[in-house]
This record gives sequence, C-alpha cells and structure tokens, in this order.
Amino acid sequence: MSRFTLDELRTIMRDSAGVDESVDLDADIADVPFEDLGYDSLAVLELTSKVSQRYAISVPDDAVAELTTPGRAVQRVNDWLAGV
Repeated sequence: MSRFTLDELRTIMRDSAGVDESVDLDADIADVPFEDLGYDSLAVLELTSKVSQRYAISVPDDAVAELTTPGRAVQRVNDWLAGV
C-alpha cells in the first residue's frame, strides 16, 4: 500500500472549492490551520469527500473536526488507508 503524501493533498486542495489563490500551497503548510489557508469546514468536507472517492476509503462523518491542518489530514488519511 502506498502512503498518502502532502503533495497529493495539495493537488486535491487545488482541485477543490475554497482555494484562495493568494495562498502559496507549495510553502510549508503542514502545520498551518486549514482556516488560515482559506478553507472553511465545508471546503475541508469536500477535501475528505475527494480523498474518499480517489482512494476508496471510508472517511468517518465526524472526521472534519479532527482535520485541523494539512499535516493532520495526511496523517489521518494514512491511518484510514492502513485500516486504523
């Protein structure tokens, strides 16, 4: 099984609603709150939906609350891919 990476998340973020073109997604964003990147809870929900579809994983409905930063999102996606 391959690991989900921050670069893969960046690609999904660019393809999702809520992209603020003034935000440099190529910067070190791992620990930057999604809110500071211009992503509200609906945008994060869309991210989880796209991840779920692309990687055929089940994302719990309450996952949005725990996905506070891109780094945390990558960590949780890898947990879900591993069945944790």
